[in-house]
Amino acid sequence: MSHEAMMSVSSLNSKIKSLLELTFASVLVEGEVSSVTYHSSGHLYFTIKDSESAIKCVSFRSSVAKVKFRLEVGQKIIVGGSISVYTPRGEYQFYATSIEPYGEGGAALAFEQLKEKLSQKGYFDTSTKKQIPKIIKKLAIVTAKDSAALHDMLKICEKRWRMVDIIIVDTLVQGDNAPLQIAKAVKYADTLGCDVIVTGRGGGSSDDLWAFNTEIVADAIFACITPIVSAVGHEIDIMISDFVADLRAPTPSAAIEMILPDFKDILFMLDEQREQYNRIISHKIAFANEKIKQLKTNIEHASPLKKVKQMEQQYIQAKEDLFRLINYRLEIFSQSLERYNTDLKRQINFGISQKEAYLKEFQDRYILSNPKNRCLDGMARVWVKGKPASLNTLSKGSRFMIEDSTATLMVECLEITKLM
Repeated sequence: MSHEAMMSVSSLNSKIKSLLELTFASVLVEGEVSSVTYHSSGHLYFTIKDSESAIKCVSFRSSVAKVKFRLEVGQKIIVGGSISVYTPRGEYQFYATSIEPYGEGGAALAFEQLKEKLSQKGYFDTSTKKQIPKIIKKLAIVTAKDSAALHDMLKICEKRWRMVDIIIVDTLVQGDNAPLQIAKAVKYADTLGCDVIVTGRGGGSSDDLWAFNTEIVADAIFACITPIVSAVGHEIDIMISDFVADLRAPTPSAAIEMILPDFKDILFMLDEQREQYNRIISHKIAFANEKIKQLKTNIEHASPLKKVKQMEQQYIQAKEDLFRLINYRLEIFSQSLERYNTDLKRQINFGISQKEAYLKEFQDRYILSNPKNRCLDGMARVWVKGKPASLNTLSKGSRFMIEDSTATLMVECLEITKLM
């Protein structure tokens, strides 16, 4: 064996690397993803295979950023890039600069992947949607400050409702840096105390509108406390931001027309309400006048002066009735007094007569009881039950008392002889 043909391992790997890079500088490979690893550095490591073999692939961070969808095991993809050798280990691998899903666009796949992910997180639930206020005093518009879409929105604001205060939050709306800027602009607008936020842009290609299909923008919209409207592109353009926002408008101009009232409609409504209020007020005034009339009549009936007059009349009538009653009673009393006077005189005379008879009897008894006035000799008095009596009043068997000036006898009548 000749030693002149001998080379080192490194030299061999380097020659193989040069040969592979020169031969396979730009190739497209179709295969199924069998493994995938998203590294913290931003690089992507994966393997694709067919029914008979497999090849390891790597995509560096700058290339990964251009891939709109996320690789998953089992996906069939088309990878574009070159073949090279990692000389420290002598391993060859495919360096991918582009990755597309087989049979469909990467953007469409990325859209569906993100839509499914956000749906699972509840970003599209109607229960989380906030109501757009009917009256908007302060409006934030998140878009490019020099865009035609902003010009159209401001023009419609001026035409429909001039009383709204507008704050323009400038941001990129397309390009690689647009998603982060839009997310920051939405978060800032949410701190301004506005009634509504409108974010969006005018029409363009799918790539131009793609910033509103990113997860970072969806997160910012979902976290927004202020009600937010998504107004991106034309009516046929459906964005992830449309699903997450509280209201989706087909165009930026339509967004303003949807949330701001037309002052002409307001004036017309005010005219109608004024007429309605005039009718209501006229009816209430008429009703109030009738009520006042009724109250006036009631007051007149219940007037204190009228009541005083009524009470005065009642007093005069009562006074007259009292005087008549007093006179009648006095007349009756006078008649009764005369009768009472006659009865009293009669009773007095009867009493005097009784007293005189009692006094006479008492005098007689006193005289009879006085020893000095005793019966004369040979004379006696008859007493029955303590009273003087005549003999002709006695009956046979009567017991009575005989008294003279010397003695008192209790006797019983044995026989009576009438002298006459």
